Amino acid sequence: MSEIVNIKELNDRIQQESSFVDIINMEMNKVIVGQKHLVESLMIGLLSDGHVLLEGVPGLAKTLAINTLASIIQAKFSRIQFTPDLLPADLIGTMIYSPKNEEFNVKKGPVFANFILADEINRSPAKVQSALLEAMQEHQVTIGDSTFKLPEPFLVLATQNPLEQEGTYPLPEAQVDRFMLKVIIKYPKKEEEKLIIRQNIIGEFPRPTAVLKPEDIIRARKVVRDVYLDEKIERYIVDIVFATREPNTYGLGKFENMISYGGSPRASISLALAAKAYAFIKRRGYVIPEDIRAVAHDVLRHRIGLTYEAEAENITSEDIITEILNTVEVP
Repeated sequence: MSEIVNIKELNDRIQQESSFVDIINMEMNKVIVGQKHLVESLMIGLLSDGHVLLEGVPGLAKTLAINTLASIIQAKFSRIQFTPDLLPADLIGTMIYSPKNEEFNVKKGPVFANFILADEINRSPAKVQSALLEAMQEHQVTIGDSTFKLPEPFLVLATQNPLEQEGTYPLPEAQVDRFMLKVIIKYPKKEEEKLIIRQNIIGEFPRPTAVLKPEDIIRARKVVRDVYLDEKIERYIVDIVFATREPNTYGLGKFENMISYGGSPRASISLALAAKAYAFIKRRGYVIPEDIRAVAHDVLRHRIGLTYEAEAENITSEDIITEILNTVEVP
C-alpha cells in the first residue's frame, strides 16, 4: 500500500518539478517551426545527461535548435565546425609558451562550454573524433600534465550529413555507442514550410527568453533519476536489448544472419534513462511501456551492427527494432 502512496507523492513532485518543460517548449516553438521530435530528443539528452547525434540533410534547423536551447538555459555555447584539417588541440586546447614569464600557460579550447555543437563530426579524422569522445565519456580534458573538469551540464550535440560520403570519416562503431541517442531529422510538413518561408522573408526572427540557469538542469537531472521504474519495465528493457543479441531466443530467427552485433549494456542503461526523461517530459512520475517504445529507435538504431546479408536484402536497423518491439512481450 505504501508503494501506491509513494508513487502518488512522486507523481505530484514530478508534476511540480517538470513545470519548466512547458516553458522550454514554448520558447523553442517561438524560434523553431515544427521539428517536435528534434526538440523532444534534445530535452531527453539534456535531462538524462546523454549526448545526442543528429543526422539530417543541411537546412533542417539542427544548429538553430541547439543554439536556441543554450540561450534559453543561459548556458555557454560553443560551435565547432569539424573539417579535415582540424587538430585535437583546436578542440580541447593546448600549452602556449610565454616568453615574458618563461613558462607554458594552458589555453583552453572551445570544448570548455555547457553545450558543444560538433558540426559535421564525420568531416574530421579519427584523432579529433576520439579527443571529443573522450571528453564526452570522462567529462574532463587533459592538456599537458594537467587534467581539467568540464563545466556542468556538459552536453555534446553532434551533427552528421548523410549525403556526401566523399572525404568523410565515418564514426567508428565502438565510439558511436557513446552517444545516448541518434536522431534522424526529417523534412518539415507543407504547412510548416510555408510558415518557415514567411518568417524568413520578413527577416524578423523571434528571440527566445532565457528562463533557466544551468543549475536548474543539474537539479532536474537528479529528479529524473527518481522517476519510478518498475521491475516489469526493467525486464522489458532487458528483453528488447537481448533480442538484438539473440534474435533466435525471441522467435526472430530470420534476423540471425542479419545482425553482426547487438546492443551493449550501455544500450540498456540508455534505454532506462531516456525512458525516465521521457516520462518526466510527459510530467509523469513513473515509466510505462509506451515510454520505452517512444525512445527505443533513437537509443538503439546506432547500436545494432548489420551484416552484408542485411544490406543485400535492404534490411535496416529501423526494421529490426520495429520487429523487436512488435514481438517482445509488453508487460
